[in-house]
Amino acid sequence: MTEAAATGRDAAGTLIVGYGNALRSDDGLGWHAATLLADDPRLAGAQVQWQHQLTPELAADIGKASLVVLIDVNVEDEPGAISVRRLDATPGTESAWSHHVEPAALLALAHELWNASPPAYVVSVGAASLDVGDRLTPAVEAALPAVVEAVLAIVAGHGRES
Repeated sequence: MTEAAATGRDAAGTLIVGYGNALRSDDGLGWHAATLLADDPRLAGAQVQWQHQLTPELAADIGKASLVVLIDVNVEDEPGAISVRRLDATPGTESAWSHHVEPAALLALAHELWNASPPAYVVSVGAASLDVGDRLTPAVEAALPAVVEAVLAIVAGHGRES
């Protein structure tokens, strides 16, 4: 079995964006996860990006994608707890033309500009610290392998849906 077959399909057309501030401890989770995912042969053909924040320019990449996975931390969940949620392309109250946009507003912008509505998911982990620092806290670092597996499961599931 090829490695692409192990995920259920080739990951071509998949856009994975890890985002956050790599100099604010756990807020750097997206960067760490994207680094691991970019080197994972099971995601051959996927486009993996690292971003400081979500900006309107990402709507162009979303417009070309068949699947979108965003990775970030959140302050609502317990430190190290992983959540996966499907996004709907619903416009937010903020302007999609601002410097930073929320995930759902970014999807709405891609739909508005390119009539694109790829399935999209957010994989997030509860943060323990957002203090200045370039290292993840132990709870968030311990969650990193499960974040990779969650992204792989989303990609594999998308292959079965197609």
